[in-house]
Amino acid sequence: MKIKADYSNAPRWKELSVKSRLPEGLKCLDELAHNLWWAWNYEARDLWRSLDEELYEEVNHNPVLLLERLSYERKEEIVNDKEIMKNVNNVYKLFRKYMDVKPNDKRASVAYFCMEFGLNQVLKIYSGGLGMLAGDYLKEASDSNVDMCAIGFLYRFGYFTQSLSIDGQQIANYEAQNFNSLPIERQMNEDGTPMVIDVPYMNYHVHAYVWRVNVGRISLYLLDTDNDMNSEFDRPITHSLYGGDWENRLKQEILLGIGGILTLKKLGIKKEIYHCNEGHAALCNLQRLVDYIKDDSLTFNQALELVRASGLYTCHTPVPAGHDYFDESLFGKYLGGYPDMLGISWDDFIGMGRTNPDDKNEKFSMSTFAINTCQEVNGVSKLHGWVSQKMFAPIWKGYFPEENHVGYVTNGVHFPSWCATEWRQLYAKYFDKKHIGDQSNEKIWHAIYNVPNSEIWETRMALKNKLTDYIRTKFRENWLKNQGDPSRVLSLLDKINPNALMIGFCRRFATYKRAHLLFTDLDRLSAIVNNPERPVQFLFSGKAHPADGAGQGLIKKIYEISQRPEFLGKIIFLEDYDFRLARRLVSGVDIWMNTPTRPLEASGTSGEKAEMNGVVNLSVLDGWWLEGYREGAGWALTEKRTYKNQTYQDQLDAATIYGLLENEIVPLYYNKNSEGYSDGWINVIKNSIATIAPHYTMKRQLDDYYDKFYTKEALHFKELSANNNQVAKELAQWKETVAERWDAIHVVSSENNIPEEGPLSGMKYTFRVVIDEQGLDDAIGLEYVSVKTDANGEEHINAVHPFSVVSKDGNLYTFEATFESDNAGSYKTAIRMFPKNEKLPHRQDFAYVRWLEY
Repeated sequence: MKIKADYSNAPRWKELSVKSRLPEGLKCLDELAHNLWWAWNYEARDLWRSLDEELYEEVNHNPVLLLERLSYERKEEIVNDKEIMKNVNNVYKLFRKYMDVKPNDKRASVAYFCMEFGLNQVLKIYSGGLGMLAGDYLKEASDSNVDMCAIGFLYRFGYFTQSLSIDGQQIANYEAQNFNSLPIERQMNEDGTPMVIDVPYMNYHVHAYVWRVNVGRISLYLLDTDNDMNSEFDRPITHSLYGGDWENRLKQEILLGIGGILTLKKLGIKKEIYHCNEGHAALCNLQRLVDYIKDDSLTFNQALELVRASGLYTCHTPVPAGHDYFDESLFGKYLGGYPDMLGISWDDFIGMGRTNPDDKNEKFSMSTFAINTCQEVNGVSKLHGWVSQKMFAPIWKGYFPEENHVGYVTNGVHFPSWCATEWRQLYAKYFDKKHIGDQSNEKIWHAIYNVPNSEIWETRMALKNKLTDYIRTKFRENWLKNQGDPSRVLSLLDKINPNALMIGFCRRFATYKRAHLLFTDLDRLSAIVNNPERPVQFLFSGKAHPADGAGQGLIKKIYEISQRPEFLGKIIFLEDYDFRLARRLVSGVDIWMNTPTRPLEASGTSGEKAEMNGVVNLSVLDGWWLEGYREGAGWALTEKRTYKNQTYQDQLDAATIYGLLENEIVPLYYNKNSEGYSDGWINVIKNSIATIAPHYTMKRQLDDYYDKFYTKEALHFKELSANNNQVAKELAQWKETVAERWDAIHVVSSENNIPEEGPLSGMKYTFRVVIDEQGLDDAIGLEYVSVKTDANGEEHINAVHPFSVVSKDGNLYTFEATFESDNAGSYKTAIRMFPKNEKLPHRQDFAYVRWLEY
């Protein structure tokens, strides 16, 4: 027998998590570390830093990892340090005082569904603006003490970290998260076993663990499919944001919507409002329909009344191409059994996701399904609300865009998260003591005018120095590694100048953001940045989606330009735009620049973060800035297009930016007094803080959602669901009856006194129409509609005149309207018939329309 030189089987590793042991006096820190309250309270962040500043930086400000890595010897030292222990106890008391407040039961309860949440750089479950918005929303819900919970995903890899190659090519690095070292907790069953949600994918189930993120007083439940119970095809569902092909995307949206509702059911959680933040979450309403039909023995139409009354869909996308569409065959593969559960046909089911339900070639749109299963729909700025009205208008063909029920709530940002500590302390010193609880009150913010200009300038310079120090510290190693010549890198680091006018352009690198605009005329740009007496520096940062070649090309182009001798140290691209870098940039630069193609910026929020830090906006009047801009408080490029040709428009906008910099912005910044600052510049800062910042906080946004949507929906739902859903059943029956008889309703007679040669402006005319309502008993309304055509050939409502019922004879209803004719001009006119019922929340809830001849 020959003896083998090597004989061993493969290791059979078992993951073992060794928890850090804390001395008795520090036990409270584990609770504190596992609640993201610390992410927006600087007292807590200062506490973590005081335990071991070097280690705190090494663990990327992750307190869970900090406590895990602290040696037991150091922990004993902390316990024996009276000053640190006093701080530990004070911060924990502050935390407990906050946490022990009961939720406000006078406001509607909400379940909030979103694909991503940007809460802190430690938890990589976000990619961009949508996630940042959702994370801020939960923080403010906690601060405002509302009854809310949220559903999302715990991504194994999250979004990528970014580095640049030596030639400026974006490199995407996906790094696995160690869940045991994150500020999250596994959700357990009552018997102490891990909670598992079994999500049906028609012929099989996907099994998801549930993790909980404590966001102050709010619980965020995250689903995780990366476990041994699932096949190799389903474990990756929660690997990365928006990853994989369309099949994986559909799997994700099934998990978020259907799995999310199943999670809440298993937890015993019921809310009054179910908020779909983007169409990704639309299928939560599918599961809710199934539950009402199965658990409450309702018909499909009855269940739909209840689901719609408690559903809200928020759209963040301004173009149809940005929404998710699925082929019917793929949709049927995973959801083919749902029509039977709903008691409807496949065609009726798939039609709920189509603008034209009977068009067999049209794909299933999650956004259309969300609209058809939610009572309310909103955009995320005033302009985006109008864009959304037009975008979704084909769904309600009997109405013009401006009549549609699509509303808006302009996005805001969470003040405590994004306002630098230095500014928060300054505001606490000069503002009303209750300003945090009354952030939308502009009068309070006017106290900024009482702050000495010198103190404003000192605060700004402190933050600019923080930014430059952060760049020099964070990027030195990477730049030395990736950018070649060490002497060139060191020269670049030395050229970062806090005394220069600093302009930031930092956001997702999509082509419509027009990052290239500044580089339209390089000679003119070179003259601006190379003035030795008035230096200007541009800081760029942002990621392009790995599949967006054009966006990556923009990054490469900017990087290449930044390496040219005339721009070295004057134009700088900072890699891996994350939470920490964003906080430094929105508080450290002097100007926040945004140049989107109109009207493709649905809202944008980074400029709002800048406002509260004394950073001034220079932006196209698009998204939130169209509403936010105030003269003397920033600079704006008009929202109106001069050219249809985008290249010409880009050249004009670039020239406008150069002109503003040369003639207004740079001279104003450098018009310094004997104390070294510009009083004129400080006045712009004060105007910006006083008149703009209070209107773009997350508190104002949350209050708007309650005022515009949540409260009225909760009242309507309460009415429909009372007495075993009595009103919902009655309303569903009424709609069914109207639908059955709709085509039989007809005009018996119609007359008016308009002359044959046409009406004269300013004269009164009367219409009388007799309608046979087919026994519906005053269920029909009429209105005279006139339409005008604008310069772009688009039709808009000119006037709507309602008819009144003046008499009834059996099924015959006589309608009459008297009104003055329109101003002289050319109009299209018709009479519109529609169903009416005081229980309908709005016309599009039952969008039957017939246009009548007269």
